[in-house]
Amino acid sequence: MKIGFLGLGNMGSAMARRLIAAGHEVTVWNRNRAKAEALASEGASVAATPAEAAQGKDAVVSMLFNDAANEEVLLGPDGALSAMEPGTLHIACSTISVALSERLTREHEARNLQFVAAPVFGRPNIAAEGKLWIVAAGAEDAIAKARPVLEVMSRGITIAGPKPAQAHAIKVAGNFLITMMIQSLSEAFVFAKVSGIDPALLLETVNSALFQSPFYAAYGKVMLNPPEQPGATIELGVKDLKLFLEAAEANKAWLTVADLMQDRFEEAIASGLGNADWAAGLLQAAENASHR
Repeated sequence: MKIGFLGLGNMGSAMARRLIAAGHEVTVWNRNRAKAEALASEGASVAATPAEAAQGKDAVVSMLFNDAANEEVLLGPDGALSAMEPGTLHIACSTISVALSERLTREHEARNLQFVAAPVFGRPNIAAEGKLWIVAAGAEDAIAKARPVLEVMSRGITIAGPKPAQAHAIKVAGNFLITMMIQSLSEAFVFAKVSGIDPALLLETVNSALFQSPFYAAYGKVMLNPPEQPGATIELGVKDLKLFLEAAEANKAWLTVADLMQDRFEEAIASGLGNADWAAGLLQAAENASHR
């Protein structure tokens, strides 16, 4: 397929590489052109604007940071949607608000474009292995067209329903659960340390006895052995929690634990941990709080 790919952060670059390696004809765009040029030697074409990347493509994949970036790159001057021919498929892999997903659905319908929401679960190393879990939603024929693209990047796909916003709702709820898992592990590790217990032993014990979860194992390892380069930052976690709370409020659901977690994030940011790894940083924040 001829694919335009918009957004080449740590996740986007890994995903684009999977599509190139699978033999798709990929044109990439990124605000920082150097990141796009880095893929040229691997077979990608480099576009100067989002519109150029989207023009004449069978599908366009977007993996952009937040709502503002999506609005600018997709709907702004030289935006991708303006250059897409009727019937072209747009696959939105970004984590965005439910409200923006609903707006994008209307924009695609007005332009006679196919739209599949396909946010992903996984860190950059998982994306590089093509083992993301993707939550997809949209019209049945659009999802069928998207499958050859999504399957190259994933180990599995959940179909959330016919409305793209359903996939983004699952994504923000899932990210909330990841945040709470990290926070609960952080406090358990702090408790283990003050009790004279190796946190790694606690993790191995409870994950063997209670959860048998690769997520607990993977995130626990990151927390106890912080990476040199964050896979995701605390600031990104703050953004995702805000999306969760906004969607809940729009549907008149009041979530007390999520509100408390927002306070913990604000404390972490205030202590200078905004750019720290999401998992390792929350552990550091919990350790700092335990000494008050």
